[in-house]
Amino acid sequence: MRYRLTFVAGVVLGYVLGTRAGRERYEQLKKSARQFAQNPAVRNTAESAAQQGREFAGKAYHVVSDRVGDRVPESVADRVRHLRDRATHNGGEDDWGTSNT
Repeated sequence: MRYRLTFVAGVVLGYVLGTRAGRERYEQLKKSARQFAQNPAVRNTAESAAQQGREFAGKAYHVVSDRVGDRVPESVADRVRHLRDRATHNGGEDDWGTSNT
């Protein structure tokens, strides 16, 4: 019985110390990730990647709509034409992320 009690006490002590050390390491990693994300160079790179993604998506949208436009039902083709016209009249700018309030 004494060995079982010693074993259980060791398991409990190991668990408590391990979770405390794990929590400290987690907080350390979280702080490092936050500092990395707030770095101006990282933020600029993320913004330029997002901008390039939007540009590529716009180009792909036009290529696909040009190639597929006459192979889809007329109702879908009308909607695509409407979106294409709206994009060209707005100077290529979209209204995503803006509020209408």
